[in-house]
Amino acid sequence: MQWSDGAPLAGIRVLDLCRVVSGPFATMLLGDLGADVLKVEEPRNGDESRTYGPPFVGGESAYFLSVNRNKRSCAVDLKSQTGRDLVLRLARVADVVIENFRPGTMERLGLGFDTLRQGNERLLYCGISGFGRTGPEAGRPGYDLILQGESGVMDITGDADGPPTKVGTSIADLVTGLYAAQAVLAGLAQRQRTGTGGRVDVSMLDSMASLLTFNAGMYFASGRSPKRRGNAHPTISPYETFRAADGWFNLGVANDRFWAAFCKAMARPDLLAEPRYARAADRAALRAELKAILEPVFREKPRGHWTALFIAAGIPCGAIKSVGEVCEEPQLAARGVARSMHHPAAGDLRYLASAVRFDDEPPPDARRPPLLGEHNGEILAEWLSMDEAQIAGLACSGAFGETSAGGKENA
Repeated sequence: MQWSDGAPLAGIRVLDLCRVVSGPFATMLLGDLGADVLKVEEPRNGDESRTYGPPFVGGESAYFLSVNRNKRSCAVDLKSQTGRDLVLRLARVADVVIENFRPGTMERLGLGFDTLRQGNERLLYCGISGFGRTGPEAGRPGYDLILQGESGVMDITGDADGPPTKVGTSIADLVTGLYAAQAVLAGLAQRQRTGTGGRVDVSMLDSMASLLTFNAGMYFASGRSPKRRGNAHPTISPYETFRAADGWFNLGVANDRFWAAFCKAMARPDLLAEPRYARAADRAALRAELKAILEPVFREKPRGHWTALFIAAGIPCGAIKSVGEVCEEPQLAARGVARSMHHPAAGDLRYLASAVRFDDEPPPDARRPPLLGEHNGEILAEWLSMDEAQIAGLACSGAFGETSAGGKENA
């Protein structure tokens, strides 16, 4: 299936100089929207996430495969002058360059924003880093775990009497990628008005700090940092995780109307009649007391009983599902999110598609993640109008690296 009137970013060329997660996630999102994404990789091993595992599927890293669909790969040696010259030429015909090297690295390679823009004033340049281009911490490397801690998110995650806890996915990388993709879309819209590109600076620290939202608001209002509360909400109760006889579920009695519906569904008129629980603020203050009343009741019956009961009553509620349960979720399958594609090494490759849809249509089938250097010749012919002899000359010059089998095969 294709977009009803063409992909939203059809014709937009993205030169992807990223690796691992934050940058590749951003460029994958742009590729999902139809951009032509050229992933430039180091010739010997490629994006380092190609080595992350287990698991590997047909020799391919499941980690790499998860964030690199809808891209083509060129193996280019940025340590060689011919390789750098090739990237300069590609940047002249690109709409967007995205990189997630430490600040200053691209300049040392001779591929900084000012250099790339000389041949292409319409170029939008997006740099992703741990701490941003400016400020006293600008030179520090950025890794997900480190930024989860530095941003304050870990300090408010976990049980009240337990240690700080990271989010179970690479949230710092992923939210930064989301911001980067959003910034690129805004930059392209601005370019359409002004005719010129510009620089986008996206920091993992800035991105994660932005997620503090009401937690930061509470600090600014009171001067006190919020504390870890486990799965409980600081201002709403019961709004947390409960254990059933066979698993766990989340319950969100978010206002007084839901409280009345909850008491009715539970056949507990005594709770509804209790004046100390009448207002949301009072229930929040008496959270521990309410929890002690509800916990033993919820343990008497299975998860499915409680979720069905509360959903039928219109009360926010949901099971805590395993990753496996989510990947097999009928709702995702019905919406065309759970998909599969064929990969020459990994075989039948299952994946979760883009979360964005237009005109109620599921997103189109994705291009499979590329093999290392698979598209050297194809890209150079399309983007730079090179013929076979010119591509072969580049291969001989070392632009693709001496060990880039993919580059030579496509030369």
